[in-house]
Amino acid sequence: MRPLKLMKQVFILTLLSALIISCNSKSNQSTEIDNETFIPKPIILEKQEVKTLGIGEEMPDFNLPDMYGKFVNQDEFKKAELLVVIFTCNHCPTAQAYEDRMIDFTNDYKDKNVQVVAIMPTSSAGLLMDECGYSDLDDSFENMKVRAKDKGYNFPYLYDGDDQAVSIKFGPTTTPHAFVFDKERKLQYVGRLDAIEKPGTANAEDLRNACDELLAGKQVTTPVNKAFGCSIKWSWKSDWAIKVNKEWAEKTVSIDFVNDEEIKELLANNTDKLRLINVWATWCAPCVMELPDLIDLQRMYGNRAFEFITLSADKPSKKDDALKVLTDKHAPISNYIYSVDDRYALIELINPDWNGALPYSLLIEPGGKIIYTSNGIVDLLELKKVIVENPLLGRYF
Repeated sequence: MRPLKLMKQVFILTLLSALIISCNSKSNQSTEIDNETFIPKPIILEKQEVKTLGIGEEMPDFNLPDMYGKFVNQDEFKKAELLVVIFTCNHCPTAQAYEDRMIDFTNDYKDKNVQVVAIMPTSSAGLLMDECGYSDLDDSFENMKVRAKDKGYNFPYLYDGDDQAVSIKFGPTTTPHAFVFDKERKLQYVGRLDAIEKPGTANAEDLRNACDELLAGKQVTTPVNKAFGCSIKWSWKSDWAIKVNKEWAEKTVSIDFVNDEEIKELLANNTDKLRLINVWATWCAPCVMELPDLIDLQRMYGNRAFEFITLSADKPSKKDDALKVLTDKHAPISNYIYSVDDRYALIELINPDWNGALPYSLLIEPGGKIIYTSNGIVDLLELKKVIVENPLLGRYF
């Protein structure tokens, strides 16, 4: 009996060990997943003075999530001869104008043991939708991944939009703003990449010259340059965003009847703007669902060569119902409802190629050329790209 009892004890111990190993394994897996899963939580800070790091000062430590949620800190680059930290973002036209130069610089200097790290400093509380008119993206953590993929970033792109603690320590004034640190991680250059914003006209000469001199064991001839670009959107600038949002919310929403000839005029688009027309109806759930996103396009691009118009396909007798929906969604834009009780006539007027399914959107260039259509809910990112990359708008000044 004793051998049997011993065997039972061994079996129990083996089982317990297996359970412990299993629990530890699951615990480790959970930790790994937690480390790779980042959920942004922006906060609003009290206003404070931000001072740009001075030449010779030590580089502040950082531990920030990259565009995929993986945390990255300065120790991962300790073997680099030089560490170049560039504060940049998605929405700024100047930042976008320098993206290719950042990519080219990274390629050209990677074999010289120079590491580039980009940091996105924008707080969502301080960024207005109205400020995103030169981009298809805002500066949210989610959109950093989109921008990095679209451009093929070959450097880490880190998020500092929650408490902006790292950005406050570095003190960038604009996007982009470059900081070059030597082997001892002392600041040796701070400022612009180069002096010409327009893409294709410069190649980050100021940044390259500074790095070349440092790699040659020399002091930087011009260690400080002013940086031109969009101001940093600190979270305490939320008061301005609240003011602008309040002004938008107080605008009047209205809707007018439109007849056949007036619809033809809308389609002819005898303006100098891109015109987005969305045909919708109160009884169409997808139509009502997508209205807020389309209205946001007016806020993004409305100060440029763009306008958004809604056209209700409801019966004329339902004008008040259409107005109620537009008011609920707050659409203080040009809103119309077809004055004729004939939906098939409307289909032929809008576009004979349209099958009549709602919602239906079409983007029209000046002169009436249709450059984009969507049967059903639009692919918002695709539409934004079509708008901002049209020559009438563009991503740069």
